[in-house]
Amino acid sequence: MRLRALLDTDTLGLRLLGGTDELDRTVRGVMTTDLRDPSRYLSGGELVLTGLAWRRQPEDSERFVRILAAAGVAGLAAGEAEQGAIPDDLVQACVRHRLPLFAVVEDVAFAVITEHVVRQVSTERAGDLAAVVERHRRLMTSGPAGGGPEVVLDLLGSDLDLRAWVLSPTGRQIAGSGLTGAGPALPPAAGARLAGEHLAAVRTGRRGPHRLTDQGTAFSLFPIRTAGRDLRETLLSDWLLVVEADASDWPEERLDLLHGVTQLIAVERDRRDAARSVRRRLAQEVLELVQDGAPPAEVAARLRVAAPILVPGLGTAPQWQVVVARVKWDGSDIAGGPVAQSLLEEVLVDPEATGPEPSDRIAVAHIGDEAVALVPLPALPENREDSKSEIGSAAETESTLHAHALLAAVRAPLERGLSDDGRLTLGVSAAVHSAEGLRGALEEARHARRVAAARPGRVCAAGHEELASHVLLLPFVPDDVRRAFTARLLDPLRDYDRRHRAELVPTLEAFLDCDGSWTRCAARLHLHVNTLRYRVGRIEQLTGRDLARLEDKLDFFLALRMS
Repeated sequence: MRLRALLDTDTLGLRLLGGTDELDRTVRGVMTTDLRDPSRYLSGGELVLTGLAWRRQPEDSERFVRILAAAGVAGLAAGEAEQGAIPDDLVQACVRHRLPLFAVVEDVAFAVITEHVVRQVSTERAGDLAAVVERHRRLMTSGPAGGGPEVVLDLLGSDLDLRAWVLSPTGRQIAGSGLTGAGPALPPAAGARLAGEHLAAVRTGRRGPHRLTDQGTAFSLFPIRTAGRDLRETLLSDWLLVVEADASDWPEERLDLLHGVTQLIAVERDRRDAARSVRRRLAQEVLELVQDGAPPAEVAARLRVAAPILVPGLGTAPQWQVVVARVKWDGSDIAGGPVAQSLLEEVLVDPEATGPEPSDRIAVAHIGDEAVALVPLPALPENREDSKSEIGSAAETESTLHAHALLAAVRAPLERGLSDDGRLTLGVSAAVHSAEGLRGALEEARHARRVAAARPGRVCAAGHEELASHVLLLPFVPDDVRRAFTARLLDPLRDYDRRHRAELVPTLEAFLDCDGSWTRCAARLHLHVNTLRYRVGRIEQLTGRDLARLEDKLDFFLALRMS
C-alpha cells in the first residue's frame, strides 16, 4: 500500500505535517516504538508509530529522524495524546531528511492504525500469511515476554509448514521447531556445516538469505544481525535463522515475514546479552584484582561475594580454571576483546545443554585485546587424603577443561568465519583449588595462548600440559618471592632510568633477546655498538652482575619475565 492511502482513510485521523512529495512510498509494515534508537528492529518500508517518549530535548528529534531515514522507513506518525501538538523541531528534522510526518489525533489508538496497515499489506488469503504477520506483530510489541524464539518458530511451523532452527555462529542449536511441537533437532554436524556456510557467505558480502543444499536437503539461511560499525565486530557472535526450504522463489511478502522474524529473535539475542551483564561485571572485578596483584585474601573475599552468581550449585570453594582467548584481524584496529568475549562465551557452553542460556558456568571478562574466562569446576571430595589420591585425580580429570577439546566441534565453522584475515588463539590453565592460585593460572593460560599463537592456522589452542621450562614454573612462584627477586635485580636499573632517562631496562631486554649479540642488538636499538657497550657496562655496575656469565643472563631473563 502507499502512504497516500493512509490520508484517504478517514477513520485513521491522520494529518500530514510534511512530505507531500513522498506520499507514493510503499508501506511494507508497521512498528510502534519509543526507543531512542530502534534501528535494530527496522528492515525498511515501515510506518513507524511513536508517542514521543524518546524526546527529552529538541536535539533528540534530529538524531531520531536521522536513524529512521537511514533505515529506509516509509514514514513517521507521531501521537498527540501525551505531549499535545507535534514539536516544531521534529517537523523540521523530517523536512531535512525528506521523511513524511503524520500527526495522530488523540482519540485514535495506534492499534487501529496497526490493524489497518497489516490488513492492507497482507496480500494472501485469511488463515495464511496475514494471520502469521499479525501474531508476530503482537509478539514483537510485547518484547521478551512474547515467549522467545521457540514461540516464533512454532508459528512458522504451524502456519507456514516451515521447519526452522536458530543456530549460534558455531552451529549450536539455540531453538528449533517442527511441524508438531518442538520437532527434531538438527544433528550437530549439520548445524556446524550450515553455520560455516553462513559465515563464509557473510564474509564474501552476499546478502541473505543464503541458499544451499546439505545432505540432499535444501536450506535457506537468514542472518540475525546486531548493529556494528564493522561486520567483523559481530560476525562471531550473531545468530542465524535456518529454514528447511529453498527461498529462491518465495514472494516478497514471505521474505519480509522471515526478515521480521529475525528482528524479533534479535531482541532475544540482546536480552541474553543483558542477562549476562552481571556475570561479566563480576568476572571483570575478580580478574582485575588478580591481574593487579591484590592479596589472595582480598580475591578470595570477592569470590565469596560473587559465588552465588558465578558458581550456583557448586558451593563456595570450587576448583578454578582460566581460559584466555584472543581474536585478531589482520590490518584492522577492531577492538578484539569484546569479540573474543562473545566467542569465548559460546565456546565454553556446556555441550550437553541447549537453549539461549545453556550454562551457568560462563563468566567472561575482556582485558585489552584478550578475553579471560574464570571457569568454576566442581570441588574435589573433602575427605581425599591428598591431591594425588585416586578419587581426587579422577574427579579432577573428568571436570577439567582441555584446550583442544573446547575447539574440536567449532573449529570448522570458525575457520570459515575468520577467513583469510582473522585468527583465534586460546590458552587453558591447569585447575587451581583456591584464590591464591588464580594469578598463576591467569599467567599460565596467557603463556599457553602465546604457544598457540606461534602455531600455523586460523584457530589454534594450547593447554597447560604443553608448557615447558620456565613458562610452566614462573606462574606458580609465590608473589613475595617474585617481588623480592625482581626488585633486587631490576629496581636499580628502573631508578637510574627514572633519573637519567637512560633506557637501561629496554636495553637489557633487547640484549637478552638478541642472545647477547652486540651487532644485532645495536642494530635493533639503532645505537652505535660503543653506546650499547656503555649501557651494558652501566647495567653490570649498578647490579653487580656480569652479562657474560650464563647464570647472570638467566637471572635477568627470569626477572624480566616475572616483572
